[in-house]
Amino acid sequence: MAERNVRWGILATGGIAAAFAADLVDLPDAEIVAVASRRREPAEAFAERFGVARAYGDWESLAADPEVDVVYVATPHSAHRAAAGLCLEAGRNVLCEKPFTLNLREAEDLVALAREHDRFLMEAMWMYCNPLIRRLKALVEDGAIGEVRTVQADFGLAGPFPSGHRLRDPALGGGALLDLGVYPVSFAQLLLGEPDGITASAVLSEEGVDLQTGALLSWESGALAALHCSIAGGTAVTASVTGTRGRIDVPSGFFHPDRFVLHRDGRDPEEFAADPADGPRTSLRHEAKEVMRALRAGEKESPLVPLEGTLAVMRTLDAVRERIGVRYPGDAATATARAAV
Repeated sequence: MAERNVRWGILATGGIAAAFAADLVDLPDAEIVAVASRRREPAEAFAERFGVARAYGDWESLAADPEVDVVYVATPHSAHRAAAGLCLEAGRNVLCEKPFTLNLREAEDLVALAREHDRFLMEAMWMYCNPLIRRLKALVEDGAIGEVRTVQADFGLAGPFPSGHRLRDPALGGGALLDLGVYPVSFAQLLLGEPDGITASAVLSEEGVDLQTGALLSWESGALAALHCSIAGGTAVTASVTGTRGRIDVPSGFFHPDRFVLHRDGRDPEEFAADPADGPRTSLRHEAKEVMRALRAGEKESPLVPLEGTLAVMRTLDAVRERIGVRYPGDAATATARAAV
């Protein structure tokens, strides 16, 4: 693979799939060779838009395509277990959109399948691959602000979203937590690891999904993370990390920043800005490049987005849902399937 382009298949044709494909076509060592949808018409339209050779009207054909090196799964997260599992069982490597799955059990199933079939698997947590986020993490690890004491992060959309919208549909894993809250949780756990304590409260919709959720995570080190997500009001979408000797502030759009400011005790603030060569802040190229790097190196998971870290985030999301009383039909279906094995 090191001597040729990495050949991608795109599973699903929605907005995030189109955004990812647009970034892929700008990478000289990437090639989109196939796209699949549940219906042929949207697959063919997507293929024409991005110059893709093969369009499939079912997922199975894409999973079975021997010319596909890796599949990007861009379905709603309620279908991630089925779509990514199908591809792994067919011998394809997989980059699966976030949130990785509906729940921890489904995530564990996918990790087990990847290891059983010796395939690469990664959650598309593009924040972890962002060069500025990587720089922020390195500064924290190097002790630039001392020991981390607090992390604050929020992600809210103004809405309102009507009752028929996917964000309000329990069958599609609706609510603020999985779609938006995964970013604050992942940001906190990137810096502090899996929490030792979790408390949470939420406002639920009439359908039973969370309109907004607040969570307080705690660690035995004494660190705390105050996190918030909402589909009932637009928030600042900022983050801050405070340590014993300073603070890092990340402005709006913290999960794909164009800059952040380091405040060290006794020093002037230092601003770290994105390199224009890295492309626009909304670019998904960094996660694609990390997948291709790992595939060429023969790695089965990425050190930037390790599978154990993905499972740890899913454990936290499950725990928060348990505390706020949000249940999805897919939770019961997964439990039933596991019990039957």
